[in-house]
Amino acid sequence: MNHAFHGAGLSRRHFLQVSASGAVTSTILGGSIMGGGAAQAAPYKGSHTWISPRGTIEVMDDYPYWVARKMGYFGDLGVETRMEAGPSDGTAVVKFLAVNQADVGFPSPGVLSFAINNRMDLVSVYGSGNLDLFNIAFRKGQGVKDLKQLAGKTVLLGSAAWQSIADPMFAAVGVDPKSIKYVEAGWPTWTKALQSGQGDAALTWEGLRADLEAKGLRFDYWLGMRGSPLPSNSLVVRRADILDPDRKAFLQKYLRGWAMGSEFADRNPRAAAQIVFEALPQTRQNYGPRYGTESLLQIHRTFKGDMAKRKGWGEHDLPAWDRFFRILKTIGQSSIDIDTRKYVLNDFIADANAFSKAKVHADADTFPLSAEMKAVDMAEMEKAFYASVIN
Repeated sequence: MNHAFHGAGLSRRHFLQVSASGAVTSTILGGSIMGGGAAQAAPYKGSHTWISPRGTIEVMDDYPYWVARKMGYFGDLGVETRMEAGPSDGTAVVKFLAVNQADVGFPSPGVLSFAINNRMDLVSVYGSGNLDLFNIAFRKGQGVKDLKQLAGKTVLLGSAAWQSIADPMFAAVGVDPKSIKYVEAGWPTWTKALQSGQGDAALTWEGLRADLEAKGLRFDYWLGMRGSPLPSNSLVVRRADILDPDRKAFLQKYLRGWAMGSEFADRNPRAAAQIVFEALPQTRQNYGPRYGTESLLQIHRTFKGDMAKRKGWGEHDLPAWDRFFRILKTIGQSSIDIDTRKYVLNDFIADANAFSKAKVHADADTFPLSAEMKAVDMAEMEKAFYASVIN
């Protein structure tokens, strides 16, 4: 099988929107297709497409995929797997899934709730973000440990759609979201706006923290993984796909590859970072060995959580998701009571983790590191992790 890499074509070919009635419109080169109610999945023909919520794939965040691709952990899926960068408006991921222009996405729980409220029949099948990966960034020396101190303050967002991420995070720690003044400062310039003196804080996330540091954008951080009780992004598919036996079998193999990639990175993060750099040369140029490894470790900690309390990679913390959806209803972000167990499934987790850890560990232990990756000091990574953390 050829696990080929493809660039960010979707964002140029499609424009999507959701009408007030919940119908999804996809305009494609002058034509359009409409979808309402349950999304209908096209068969996997020729390719299976994963779509990013960030507007780019030139990051360390998706390391489980790149490791699985490099190490052959996907097995023979029978079709080409693709990574695509969708628009960074937040909700584009679920819209592309709903109209069959992508097959798996990585939305935040708030964006999944948007899809559910708009009658897109999507389900989360792999809880990558066990801990809350989102952070609040402050200019150096201006951070607060208690987010209640942000009442009446201005928080910068890269996209207005990110409010669906920030509002429940604030509500979960006792902050009235209506007391926050949000400003859409633009992607990818919102953090530069914070550094230049605009706003009081900005929404960021793990993995990005090291990227900003590499670019000379230094902030203090309130970490969601330490202060928020909420989960974060997960792998989401159409319900129709898991109801089809062939597509379900495909997804079982696919998710096992993601789990094996995570296990490999847990064992040897420098090797995982090197694999990402090989797949994405621009990412290596953007980060460099030290900050690339640090970025990967940041996101990996939120993916891993406390494995002693989990049944394996990708298991959703259902009580945390219950809490998330209850908060959304309370703050008015969801107009319905969402049945967590209808839309957040752990059905694939046992099979995803049914692999030989000994084999993966051996692969990781014997992976030939380049000289520059060998030079990355892992002890320094541990110190750097909490250097700018205020909570």
